Amino acid sequence: MLLDFFESDFFGRHHRFLIDWIIGPLFRLRVRFFPHKAILYAGQSYYHNWYLSRSLRKLGWKADVLNWDVNESSQMYYHGEDFRFCAGDDVRGHLALYLQWLLTYDVFHFSNMGGIAFGFPLQLYFRDRFGMHFEIELLRKLGKKIIYSHTGCHDGVSKTAFSKWGPRSVCAICPWRNRPDVCSDEASLAWGKFRNAIADYQCTLGGNRADYNLDPRVHEAPGFFCLDTDWWRPDLEIPEKFRLSFPPGTIKLYHAVGNQGSRTDENGVNLKSTHIYLPVIERLKQEGYPIELLSYTNVPNKEIRFYQAQADIVLDMLTYGFFGANGREALMLGKPFVSFLRPEWLESMREEIPEYVDELPVVSATPETIYEVLKDLLDHPEKRAEIGRRSREFAVKWHSSDAGAVHFDRIYQSLLRGNAELRAEAP
Repeated sequence: MLLDFFESDFFGRHHRFLIDWIIGPLFRLRVRFFPHKAILYAGQSYYHNWYLSRSLRKLGWKADVLNWDVNESSQMYYHGEDFRFCAGDDVRGHLALYLQWLLTYDVFHFSNMGGIAFGFPLQLYFRDRFGMHFEIELLRKLGKKIIYSHTGCHDGVSKTAFSKWGPRSVCAICPWRNRPDVCSDEASLAWGKFRNAIADYQCTLGGNRADYNLDPRVHEAPGFFCLDTDWWRPDLEIPEKFRLSFPPGTIKLYHAVGNQGSRTDENGVNLKSTHIYLPVIERLKQEGYPIELLSYTNVPNKEIRFYQAQADIVLDMLTYGFFGANGREALMLGKPFVSFLRPEWLESMREEIPEYVDELPVVSATPETIYEVLKDLLDHPEKRAEIGRRSREFAVKWHSSDAGAVHFDRIYQSLLRGNAELRAEAP
């Protein structure tokens, strides 16, 4: 019945009046005084939404996940969903669910640049009938709370601004630097403007504060980028088919590049710093160090952990300035993890989460220092063990799904009470 009413000519002709003067005010009153402790995660962010939603359920939330990514090759990064939109689905089925969700959930948490949507077929349906982003604007008019999690370097930050971060421009080696369909000032800033206009609270991690990321609603939120402490644990049992065989005493260095083909240019250069690590590793081998490189690409996320767990040191980006999912997985597995930590970003993060910065066990290195840093770790196994111990403790404290649920239980409920969650303006 609700679907028929929504698609009727009457609603089409009078939807502005009905929403602005009748439906909207009634919904906002209900949300304000009788909020539903219910959240729908929509948009792609690896497995974070899945584990966070499961932990929120322990705290009394109805928390569900919509996977609307129709790209089959991307499914290996996700660990579960409660709703799934697939290619070839009838868009009216999506619409019926959307209308049901308006009655059920009062918090909607989106992820990924361009991902404030319930799938592109439904987005196009609303665009053609009511105008672009009508389905998101309707959430606001009904008093729903909108949360958004950032993804990537250019989420609300122009290429021009990002390229100025030192000590060397990351954009100069990016394989997408000359692909305006992937990265451009115009697209990034247009997205940032829309995102900031629509979201009540935004999650980021890494201190990339420029352009639209200077908004006080953008918060350092390590708890969103969460993992399951049992799925990634130091004593993970390795199935027979994933067990690696090396001579005793071999020190295994793990360095992986997801989507390696699209992330690497014609000269073998990529943002993961593979072109920097390979000659350093070869030099150390020539010097007699018993090391082997573990390198994988396009392995399903549920399986890659078995290779990570067998590594002694995990190596990641040396120029970007922070770390992502691979780093958090390494920390949760209790591994020494090497990556470049940009000092300016750490200071920016310190304003909101100083303890996180102070406790961060990541071993920072640059292209100029990686040989000495790696040699030191190879020479001191007791140091590797101590860093690994602190890595696990840090990850459980800051990046476990249970810790994230406690944090976001407070944030979501505060927003439902009408509070504005704002950080101090950046200097």
